[in-house]
Amino acid sequence: MSDESVHGTIEVDIAMTQRADSLTAPSEFQLGYYGWRVVLAACLGVMAGFGSLFVYTFSVFVKPLAAQFGWSREAISSGFAVAAVTLGFISPLLGRWIDRFGPRRIILICMTVYVCAIASLSLLRSGLWQFYLTCFVLGVVGNGAAHLAYSRSISTWFQRRLGTALAFVMVGAGLGAMILPVVAQSIISRYGWRAAYASLGGLALLLGLPLSWRYIRERGAIGNEAAPVAHAGMTWQQGLRSFAFWIITAILFVSSISMNGAITHLSALLTDRGLTAGSAALCASILGGSSLLGRIVVGGLLDRFFGPRVALVINLITALGIFLLARATNFPAGCLAAALIGIGAGGEAAITPYLLTRYFGLRAFSTLYGLTWTFYAAAGAIGPVILGRAFDATGSYSSLLILLAAALALAAATNLMLPRYSDSFAFETQ
Repeated sequence: MSDESVHGTIEVDIAMTQRADSLTAPSEFQLGYYGWRVVLAACLGVMAGFGSLFVYTFSVFVKPLAAQFGWSREAISSGFAVAAVTLGFISPLLGRWIDRFGPRRIILICMTVYVCAIASLSLLRSGLWQFYLTCFVLGVVGNGAAHLAYSRSISTWFQRRLGTALAFVMVGAGLGAMILPVVAQSIISRYGWRAAYASLGGLALLLGLPLSWRYIRERGAIGNEAAPVAHAGMTWQQGLRSFAFWIITAILFVSSISMNGAITHLSALLTDRGLTAGSAALCASILGGSSLLGRIVVGGLLDRFFGPRVALVINLITALGIFLLARATNFPAGCLAAALIGIGAGGEAAITPYLLTRYFGLRAFSTLYGLTWTFYAAAGAIGPVILGRAFDATGSYSSLLILLAAALALAAATNLMLPRYSDSFAFETQ
């Protein structure tokens, strides 16, 4: 037998073996499918990441830092603004690196820096520059230790259940928002704020790095290779020239202004209307719980129905919640408004990455997702400011909230302008 025929026989055997493996391997509808391990690792990574651990525990450190160093609350809050603005501006570049080098490598680097930065806050001294510098570093690596990076890996493993997979990843953020502030406050009360920051750094290390090291990789990668896998889809330049991208981004921008403004001023508005601080806090808790529920429900809906129609319904629910909040004068009305806004806030987290994969594929997914984050962050900063200014000028939030609800409802309608998904890469992962 010639070398050529032997070589040909080997290639055929390999091809047949790979085909047999693909037929016998668990599908994404089965619990044994490897992609669900990626989801679990991403869920815990997101729980320990910037958008959960740093953001939702920040407020419990404001008074201890002010008491320790004599810093004003405005000065401390400016540190959060530094991190948020930096994250918004760096996200497109970070997304570009993820597309170029693969999510695994970027996640491990960013998570390592992020863990060290969180833990280093326990070593703060009286110079504000050290606090701001640390917040800047957290903003640079923040989305590399959050769902922007994890979504790329998840999207390579799922097609029919992508919405559900993305939703379960975001459950980590919801759980973090519910659990971590309580944990941080408990440590502060017993051992002080320095011990709390050191403990949060250790928690981020345990939740974020080991499972990410073990399981986070793209489908098609060999072993635990960090190199990116080639995927179909548009380039980021083609994406920016797409009408669909700007529709998705515009809706997200309006939604972010409306939701973040309403959420930020929720407690203040309800207490102005006569509710007790405890009742207002309970409404905020209901918002967090409905956000968690919204992530799961919306993920399932995305897998069953056309994404833009799901987005239309969720955006309209959010708009209704904001409208009801503008008119809420009692506890039941406040609870209902908070629950509806929470559903929208939770659902939006899964909708944007899902639609980006469907319309643009995975070739430049992270870059385009990073660009939407820039607009989201900018809008998130605008919303609370304009609502605060409206209250200072008129003594009420109502008129602007009604206007924002109407604007969001109008933006929601533009979901109907989104076309059908592209067949050229819609089923790439099958």
